[in-house]
Amino acid sequence: MYNHGVEYSPYTISLTPPPTLEELKKDGIKFIRIQWVDLVNYTRFRVVPISYFEKLLKSSRPGVGVVKACLGLVYLNMAQGFTPIGEYLYVPDLKTLKICPYAPGHASVMGRFEEKTPTPGPDGNLSTLVDLCPRTLLDRIVKEAKTISNVDFLVGFESEFILLKSTQPIDAVNYHNWTASEGLPSGKIETVVLEEIADAVQASGIELQMYHPEAAPGQYEIITGPLPPLEAADALVHTREIIRNIAFKHGLRATFAPRLYMTSAGSSAHTNISVHSATQGPKPVEGLSALESSFLAGVLAHLPAMPAVTLPIPASYKRMVDGVWSGGTYVCWGAENRESPIRLTNATSPTSRRFEMRFVDGTANPYLVLATILAAGHEGIRTQQQLTIQNNTGSVTAAQMKEEERAKLGITARLPLSWEEARIQFEKDQLLSAVFGSNFVAKYLSVNKVLGDSLEQDEAEEAKVTRLVEFY
Repeated sequence: MYNHGVEYSPYTISLTPPPTLEELKKDGIKFIRIQWVDLVNYTRFRVVPISYFEKLLKSSRPGVGVVKACLGLVYLNMAQGFTPIGEYLYVPDLKTLKICPYAPGHASVMGRFEEKTPTPGPDGNLSTLVDLCPRTLLDRIVKEAKTISNVDFLVGFESEFILLKSTQPIDAVNYHNWTASEGLPSGKIETVVLEEIADAVQASGIELQMYHPEAAPGQYEIITGPLPPLEAADALVHTREIIRNIAFKHGLRATFAPRLYMTSAGSSAHTNISVHSATQGPKPVEGLSALESSFLAGVLAHLPAMPAVTLPIPASYKRMVDGVWSGGTYVCWGAENRESPIRLTNATSPTSRRFEMRFVDGTANPYLVLATILAAGHEGIRTQQQLTIQNNTGSVTAAQMKEEERAKLGITARLPLSWEEARIQFEKDQLLSAVFGSNFVAKYLSVNKVLGDSLEQDEAEEAKVTRLVEFY
């Protein structure tokens, strides 16, 4: 009687099998895009003919050489700590093969960076793993949660974006109201674009749950179904490529910039996470299970350190403010509370209950986002951390409360209010520093500094916004 919403379980969910090369060739695929997402959330790729890709796969170590500086570039600026010397081997993961409906004759594949020659790892043993590789990092954290605590996760993403007719000046494709029919009028270019995006997502083997007009001018949302974390991040990268390319095809620009209009809503990348264990009994209807409670406690404990990764640019902090349904700035959670950074959705429906992480936007690398959140959540599970912040389900948001009212609910901390503060909090967090490693933390912050400075270098606000939407 309590359950509602579609039930998903990591033990019953069906993953779409990737196409084989023979199937791709029969479907007219001629080229493979070997692609990766770097530390500034830029998707980059090398295009190889499928005939050469087959030869690569038959080699002793399949992969393509990529300069090590590839993870340290912002535009053509190389961050401190990187060098033009040396190459990684980028190794395709054939499980990630997907057709590119927006690029006839093309398919894409993700992979992982490896050292060409084994080097000593943190444990002193020789390894080819690259600690800066976002997919490798997420894969390690997911496997550790499974091995140590027998915990599995499902992740679903919501992709909000704005369609622009022009980036200079900024001109949205329309000025509709929230989820209004006028946002998808028959025969209009935006309606054609959204329908093509919806078709392409499904043709790629990704579950489409919904799309609709959002609140800001020209703003739309695509919601895709849950998958295991690594597969979910891969699917999001593919979904974003679909959105961008189909918009380009029709002469529009799709931007995931956090907030373009200060009088309207921003664009987020809400990240929905459910926590599971094969040894766990049914989840309770009222309240959280012990597993969910400890996971949430772990995330909340390290929440102030996460925005450097989940809200990685100065413009992110124009969206993540109080009073605009972005999630607010107080470290708290609440059932169906859109003014808390973590919203518990379907709170009384154990089979579809999940945590909506609202402190994420589309400028963040999804592999690093999930690595950050899941590492903190798993630490809470591993240590059986107690949840001390109460469910904020009242009619008053944390920002509207007096300090003593917040204290009664255990709400005593805030998220960083600026990009500069977020960087400091990330570097100070001992758990995340240990999980990511000192080399990653230093290199990430170095790249992030160049990124933030590059996006803010123009004095005129209009020029900054144009640069932002053309980058993201």
